[in-house]
Amino acid sequence: MKKYLSVSAAAIAACCMVVSGGGTLSVRARAEEKLPCKAAYLCDFESGTKVFSENEEKRLPIASMCKIMTLLLSLEAVDRGELSFDEQITISENAAGMGGSQVFLDTGLSYKAEDLMRTIAVCSANDSCVALAERVAGSESAFIERMNTRAKELGADNTLFANCTGLPKEPQYSCARDVSVMLRELLKHQKYYEFSKVWLEDFAHPDGRTTTITNTNKLIRSYVGCDGGKTGFTNEAGFCLAATAKRGDTRIVSVVIGADSSKSRNKTVTELFDFAFNTYETKPVLEAGQTVGKTMVKGSKVKEVELIAEGSLSAFSKKGDDSGLNVEYRYPEEVSAPLCAGTVLGEAVLYRDGVEVARTNLKAKCDAMRYTWWDSFREGARNWN
Repeated sequence: MKKYLSVSAAAIAACCMVVSGGGTLSVRARAEEKLPCKAAYLCDFESGTKVFSENEEKRLPIASMCKIMTLLLSLEAVDRGELSFDEQITISENAAGMGGSQVFLDTGLSYKAEDLMRTIAVCSANDSCVALAERVAGSESAFIERMNTRAKELGADNTLFANCTGLPKEPQYSCARDVSVMLRELLKHQKYYEFSKVWLEDFAHPDGRTTTITNTNKLIRSYVGCDGGKTGFTNEAGFCLAATAKRGDTRIVSVVIGADSSKSRNKTVTELFDFAFNTYETKPVLEAGQTVGKTMVKGSKVKEVELIAEGSLSAFSKKGDDSGLNVEYRYPEEVSAPLCAGTVLGEAVLYRDGVEVARTNLKAKCDAMRYTWWDSFREGARNWN
C-alpha cells in the first residue's frame, strides 16, 4: 500500500524563503500598447511557463537565430559520441566560400570542432556553420533535414529551415515561441555557456593568421545575469535576439523578432527581462536531500528508513503568490529487506491547480540488511522473554 501525503500551498509558503521584490511594469503597461517589433515571447527556462507574448506564433524570418538549431545539433552529435570537441574538421570550398558574417576559414585547413562552435556562438560565423553541418550530416542539405526533424520533435511546428545559417532563402521561417523552445533546449548543454559568455577573443587559424571575434549579443556585458543568446539580422527579418538571463534560481528566456534597430531590440529584450525578474520568482518547494517521511522495513534489524528527495522541486510563480501549489508524496508504508541506501522507493510530485509541474524520486537514506540466522535467533529469544 502506498502512502499519499499532500502538502498545501500554505505549508509550502511556511517552509520556503520568498524573495521579496517589486518594480514597475514597463512592458505593455496598457493593454493596447504594442512592442516595437513584429513578435516577442518571454518565458521561464525550467518550466517553459509563458510570462508574456505578442504574435508568438506568427511565421517570420529569423535570420541568424536559426543557428540556435545548428549549435544544438552539433552539441547533440557530441553527446551521442558521433563528434568530439577536439576533432579536426577540414574546411571545404563550399564552407569557406560562405558570405555574410564569417571567421574567414580557409579551404583545406583543419579546425577543432569546439573552436568552430565557439565562432558560431560568439560572432555568428556562417562558414563555421556549413563546416559543422557537412561534418555532422555529410552535407548541408542532409543537415537541414535533421534541423527540420529536430524542430518537429521539440514541438516547433511553425518552423521551417532552408539552410543552417539563416541567410535569406525561401521558404524559411519560425516564430517567437518556437525560437524560445529551441533556445531552451540548447541551454541544457553546459558547454554552450563556455561559448556564449565570450566577449572578445582572438581566433587563431592553423596558418598563423588571427581573426578577432566579438560577441554579437551586447547584453552579456550590459545586462546583469545575461549569459547567452543569439542575435540575427537581415533586411527581411529585421533585428532579432533570443537571449537568456539568470538571477538567483530564476532563468528567463526572451525572444524579439523584427525590431527596427539593434538598439531597439536590446532595449525591448531588457524590458522583458526586467518585467520577468521584477514580477516572478522560482520558489524552492523541496530541496534535494531533504527528509520527507519514513517507511517501515520488514525482515531487518532496522525497523524503518527515512526517505529523502533525490532532486529539488521548485515552482515558477508570481512573487507572493503560493496559491494552487501542493506536493504529493507517494511511497509504500512497508518494504522488505534487504534495502540499500539510495534505493528508489517512491516519488514527490509538485502540482499547481491540479496540473503536474515537476517530480523527483524519493530514496532510502540508509541500508536495511536482512536478518541473519543469529539475528533471527536473538530476536526470537527477546520476544520469548
